[in-house]
Amino acid sequence: MGISLSKGQGVNLSKEAPNLSRIMVGLGWDERQTDGASYDLDATAFLVGQDGKVYEQPGLVGYMQGCNTGGNGSVEYGGDNRTGEGEGDDETIDIDLNKLPASIQKVVITVTIHDADKLNQNFGGIDNSFVRIVNKDGEAELCKFDLREDFDIETAMIMGEVYRHNGEWKFRAIGQGFANGLQGLCGMFGVEVS
Repeated sequence: MGISLSKGQGVNLSKEAPNLSRIMVGLGWDERQTDGASYDLDATAFLVGQDGKVYEQPGLVGYMQGCNTGGNGSVEYGGDNRTGEGEGDDETIDIDLNKLPASIQKVVITVTIHDADKLNQNFGGIDNSFVRIVNKDGEAELCKFDLREDFDIETAMIMGEVYRHNGEWKFRAIGQGFANGLQGLCGMFGVEVS
């Protein structure tokens, strides 16, 4: 069992696992009981440079066509889970820290609700959201952040970020919601949307 984080807290992954080279970011959630359409949540990683914007276009990894890998193959999306049913991770993103280009200072981990505006959905219909970091060498969980707040208008969530600091890898739990979905996150991180 890894370190349990609260919103805003961080952990030095390099100190928790010396020689850390590959991690799996696991994301999970459950749908609250509703009468409406089922929720389809999607994980996306934004590969961000020193200026706070994506280091190149498209600069993100997720379910979108053509975006299953990024960062010269160092970041890989594990596939789209359309229901979120079952225990454990619903979607995953693998990061090879040793192969991550030096121009990527952080990998921002987000979750969005697919077609949220059209279906009139928001994170108020989601329970038990979490993000966790697992050392791929040995499968030990290093840390976990359980999102405990209720969000009634938000359709996108920054769960956390993996980032470089003084030659070490760290993770920060963020838990910040946005009401403008994936498009809003793309705008914030400088992704050119056609």
